[in-house]
Amino acid sequence: MINYPDINPVAISIPFSGFWGNSIDIHWYALAYVVGAYLIYFHMLSTRKKFGINLDNEKVSDLVITYGLFFGAVIGGRLGHVLFYDFHLQLQDPIYFLKIWEGGMSFHGGLIGVMVAIYFFAKSNGYKFFQISDWLCVSVPIALFLGRIANFINAELYGRPTDISWGMIFPSDPDQLVRHPSQIYEAILEGFLLFLILNFVIKSKKIGNYSAFFLIGYAVARFIVEIFKQPDYVWGGEFLLLSFLTQGQLLSIPMLILGLIILYRNNESISRFTKKS
Repeated sequence: MINYPDINPVAISIPFSGFWGNSIDIHWYALAYVVGAYLIYFHMLSTRKKFGINLDNEKVSDLVITYGLFFGAVIGGRLGHVLFYDFHLQLQDPIYFLKIWEGGMSFHGGLIGVMVAIYFFAKSNGYKFFQISDWLCVSVPIALFLGRIANFINAELYGRPTDISWGMIFPSDPDQLVRHPSQIYEAILEGFLLFLILNFVIKSKKIGNYSAFFLIGYAVARFIVEIFKQPDYVWGGEFLLLSFLTQGQLLSIPMLILGLIILYRNNESISRFTKKS
């Protein structure tokens, strides 16, 4: 067993009295979003030529910060978490969706939000949907990596009980069992490895292929990690044939199917969905 490093979830604490308390606390999770957005921004600047994008730095900033991070990841991620995981709490509290400080962001909800944001951004700037999504998706694993590291620091979303030598006891675990550090698995598979594959392994000039490989790669990585992660059985138990699947695996299946469809029917899919407005 490896001792959990027990890093303080609060990265910076500034003494400042107000209705929120006696200090302004900046958490590692929040920093992961901010740093991730900036790294994505700079990486997208470096890949504009590769994807045939002719947008100035301000437009790229708008895509990453306004469309992608705020409207896409934050609003979509929060809404997805409420619908996919905590809908019972939303029914109990009409403003639960607004209580972001209580935690809860869903990648799958964020993905839907980002897709909607990309549609409007592409339409308003005269680009095809998959031109923008291809360009953006090769940078997204940067944020996924940082987000999962932040989950580890927060001692949340930990794994199933195990007897492996690198198992850990997380301070937030009420049972205090040795568990898989599944957040690190996710950071490696969804972040580091997926970034390498999309940026250095995949070589394609056909519009839509990078988006397809991102969907497939993330779905496969998430499906594998869920084997070791403490599961959220939300929908699976409602359907006899799906009771063995976790919520994360269920939500990843449509991603995998969509990615395969895009690859298999690339020409038809692109002509139908990526026409300039």
